[in-house]
Amino acid sequence: MLNKNNDGKNADFRLEQVIETIKSKDKEAIKALFSNKALDEAENFDENADYLFSFIQGDIDSWEELGGPTVFDSNDNGHKKKEVSSYYYVNTDKERYFFLLDDCTVDTDQPDNVGLYLLLVVKAEDREKIYDGDQKIIYDGYKRLTHAGIYIPLK
Repeated sequence: MLNKNNDGKNADFRLEQVIETIKSKDKEAIKALFSNKALDEAENFDENADYLFSFIQGDIDSWEELGGPTVFDSNDNGHKKKEVSSYYYVNTDKERYFFLLDDCTVDTDQPDNVGLYLLLVVKAEDREKIYDGDQKIIYDGYKRLTHAGIYIPLK
């Protein structure tokens, strides 16, 4: 149970790491947060990082968690895997954003999976649109779509 309690704290820490890379506009630092798998599967990671840095308007001054993280945890005969999805509002002095982070924190069989897989960012007022299956951002109907790397769907 103690490990479960740390999932939220670890997710918050990961968000703070992302925020620091945005504040410093450090492409290499944000890249280091992502898993090798995400970097291999991402399209135009460097360009998307640059776009993220320009998309966030103003100075980040606060954030708030939207409920606890969603945790997918498995242990199959000692083969452990944990994936954490966390959801936040991030506020600047000019705008409010919604951040979704998909983070693989443990994978004993595939260490290249460990790290952020997805960082999705939209303006806060567009948050509901990403879940709309007709928009085909996160879902196509009821099917979950896969995106790797930095994803800013509503540019």
